[in-house]
Amino acid sequence: MTPTTATAPEVARFRPFELIVLRTRRLGPSILRITLGGPGADGFSGGGRDQSLSVLLPRPARSEAAVPAGGDGAWHEKWRALPADERAVPRSYAVRAQRLRADGSTEVDLDFVLHDAGGPGCRWALAAAPGDRLAVLGPTEADNTAVRFRPPADTDWVLIRADETALPAAAAALEWLPAGLPARVWLEVPCTEDRQALNTAAKARISWLVRNEGAVCGVEAVRAAELPGGTPYAWIAGEASGVRALRHHLVHERGFDRERVMSAAYWRRGLPEEQLRRSEAEAEAEAEPR
Repeated sequence: MTPTTATAPEVARFRPFELIVLRTRRLGPSILRITLGGPGADGFSGGGRDQSLSVLLPRPARSEAAVPAGGDGAWHEKWRALPADERAVPRSYAVRAQRLRADGSTEVDLDFVLHDAGGPGCRWALAAAPGDRLAVLGPTEADNTAVRFRPPADTDWVLIRADETALPAAAAALEWLPAGLPARVWLEVPCTEDRQALNTAAKARISWLVRNEGAVCGVEAVRAAELPGGTPYAWIAGEASGVRALRHHLVHERGFDRERVMSAAYWRRGLPEEQLRRSEAEAEAEAEPR
């Protein structure tokens, strides 16, 4: 008889977590931080930087989100199989921070942008209170595919541009950067009070572009800037049209290597997230060599 060796099942890099709202805090008129934790956070392992997850929100008029059980690779298919008017509404958010407390428990901070005619995430955040539950599809391994901020080892300096939706990811990326690395950073926010104190050991020059103060947009600010020499790495995220315009400027007008420009459309004016992701997937498919 040929001996056999049992193979351990592959661990899913993302699985559902049921988290509990621990506390909420307004960071400014436009931003609300919600800290989550509880026993359901065990096993959550974010990779920092622009780590993202999917919050699974209840449908209107429903008190809880309908989420399928099990965390295997068939989770998405199980979710799709639920009735459309019942299954949870997924929305993508960056993990602002993850902390391991002295008692071994895990806390996760998510920052929600508040605005008029807000979507499901905004409405949920405004009503959230300690003790409320939130289902998320989150990472179980720190080095996962949702982390896209990855400057190559030969990077001489970093360019970061983000609007308020990408501010949590940009702030986390700044905290991750090594000491002394030069960084030019442009952060767009709606109101003066939305500016935050950011921690970084990098040699960062941070410019806040505040819309209610009449600031130009990030694209125009970068166009007008004198940038450092050397080999750059750029991370730009936020509203789709601005991301696209700035990427075009960096690659075609500044001569950045396109492989060193990471761009992410977090939202698009007038387009729900589901349609945005669908349009991005279609665009990527069309761009593939045939």
